[in-house]
Amino acid sequence: MKFFYPLPVVLILAIAAFIGSSKTAQAHCQVPCGIYDDNARMVSMLEDAATVEKAVAALATLAGKTDAQSVNQSVRWVMNKETHAQRIIATISDYFLTQRVKPGQDDYATRLARHHAVILSAMKAKQKVDADSAQVLRDSIQGLRSYYPTPPHEH
Repeated sequence: MKFFYPLPVVLILAIAAFIGSSKTAQAHCQVPCGIYDDNARMVSMLEDAATVEKAVAALATLAGKTDAQSVNQSVRWVMNKETHAQRIIATISDYFLTQRVKPGQDDYATRLARHHAVILSAMKAKQKVDADSAQVLRDSIQGLRSYYPTPPHEH
């Protein structure tokens, strides 16, 4: 006997299972250890954004397909998109906003707004499945590069 569940039911069940099993990502400890690798965090967030972009493209390809394998892959891409967007949010809030953006900085309000823009774009990327939202996420992360430039390569 074959069972067929409509795509929305499968997605709802998968997302509920994902949310129930998710754990908080720790970007760095919140003690004054002084060990920071801003570039590593930037690279990680850009990798997460690339995964969101890839998930959006894959979901567009799978749209309308109702075979079991396509539905399974759709659910997996949705879960990955959610995970990677949430990792960006956690990195901004748990690392950058708690350790690197400080009220005494001359451009504090601007820095705060630019970091908040990353959080908002990650939230929108979670809510939507379109290339524009994924690109805005990547661009908002790149917008922080002036604060955390890539260090020169040493041989």
